[in-house]
Amino acid sequence: MIKLTRIDDRLLHGQVAFTWTPALGADCLLIANDKVAKDDFLKMTLGLAKPAGTKLLIKTLKDAVTFLLDERSKNMKVLLIINSVQDASVMAADVPEIKSINFGGLRSKEGSKLISKAVALTEEDLVIIKELISKDVELEVRQVPTDSKQLVNNLI
Repeated sequence: MIKLTRIDDRLLHGQVAFTWTPALGADCLLIANDKVAKDDFLKMTLGLAKPAGTKLLIKTLKDAVTFLLDERSKNMKVLLIINSVQDASVMAADVPEIKSINFGGLRSKEGSKLISKAVALTEEDLVIIKELISKDVELEVRQVPTDSKQLVNNLI
C-alpha cells in the first residue's frame, strides 16, 4: 500500500529518512527514476541515506509501476519517491492507487517560478499539474509531516 507519493528532486535525504519514514510507518522506500535505476554510483549513494530497518528499492518508472500493481506490494507500507512532476504524472496515470501527491522539494531552475519556499515549477509542470487536478488527484505541498497541507492549486 502506498502511504505517500512524494515529488522531491533530492529523492532520499534527511527529511525523508528521519521525518517522513517514521511518521508514515513506511517499511519500504521506492525510488522511481529511470536515470538513477541505471546508475550504480547514484544507487549506492542513495543507499547511504536509507533508514535502518527500511527496505530501499530503486526502479525505473515502468518497473516501479509493475511492482506497485503486484499484489505482494500491498502488504508493504511504501513511500514512493519521484523527482519530477512529469514522472509523478506517469506514475499516477498507471497506478490507480495514487490519489494524492506531496510536493516536497523542487529546486529553482531556468524558467521556473517559486510557489512555496521549496517548490519551483515550470510552465510545463503547470500544464501537467492542471491535468492531474482535473483527474481529481490531490496535489499538496509539505516539506515535513508536521507542516500544514497547502494545496498546489491555491498556490499557482
